[in-house]
Amino acid sequence: MPTTENAASDKFRAYRRRLVAKGRLQFIADLPRETVAYLDELKERQGLRNRGQVLEQLIEKGREAAQQ
Repeated sequence: MPTTENAASDKFRAYRRRLVAKGRLQFIADLPRETVAYLDELKERQGLRNRGQVLEQLIEKGREAAQQ
């Protein structure tokens, strides 16, 4: 019988495999609290589900600006 720790690890590994299958990756970023608060504010204001979606939008806007 798997321990709780092993079961959790297996669950997260399976989650990461599903992300990769969708062409996505997960990463951890070390950010100041103020930056995270700003991301959360944007997330709520735009009705997004998570901070990753906010980062995607900001990066896409940056790409568009860089191409002009």
